[in-house]
Amino acid sequence: MSVITISRKFGAEGKTLGRRLADTLGYYYADEDIIERAVVEVYLSSDGKKIFEAEPGDKLKRFISGLNPFGTSLMELPLSDKERHIDGFKYVELLNLIIPKIAMDANAVIVGRGGQYILRDFDDTYHLLLIAKEEDRIKFIEDDYRVSRTRTLQILKRMDKRRTNLYSYFGRKDYDDTKLYDLVLNMSLLSLDQAEELICKLING
Repeated sequence: MSVITISRKFGAEGKTLGRRLADTLGYYYADEDIIERAVVEVYLSSDGKKIFEAEPGDKLKRFISGLNPFGTSLMELPLSDKERHIDGFKYVELLNLIIPKIAMDANAVIVGRGGQYILRDFDDTYHLLLIAKEEDRIKFIEDDYRVSRTRTLQILKRMDKRRTNLYSYFGRKDYDDTKLYDLVLNMSLLSLDQAEELICKLING
């Protein structure tokens, strides 16, 4: 059983690449949208933690993937200016419950949410970091979200701040330290096909 975690700068195509990898390898896919929906469900439900502790793998995955308490992708929040307020330390506690559960149930691609820290001692786990030049990140967001350059710069600033804030609750500032990762990919220099090929070579030896 193998797990791939993808950490990235926002706009470096981490979710796009993650989905492609999951499809190619036949792995379960969990990005921050899916994981955060699970966090919210556990946070709001008195029985939520029991569900994640006891539910068999396939049912758990269907349960997580079907959650959408906000009615929209959580990655749209920078566009809508909505905010959620869950205590940061409680949030990280729930991540430490949910992400290992996903990893133990099946081969998986997990995008974001501190997977490189939470799963650092798991066997057969590969940690990836995706980076890109700021101008390339801007272009990707403009094209993907169809927003203006001014709005794109606001989104980048907000998402970079959210990333820093998240890791502060892990007590970490080294999330861009290359020593944490098995492979660092500069998406300004690689196509999605090339990146996918490199990762598959890493996974398959």
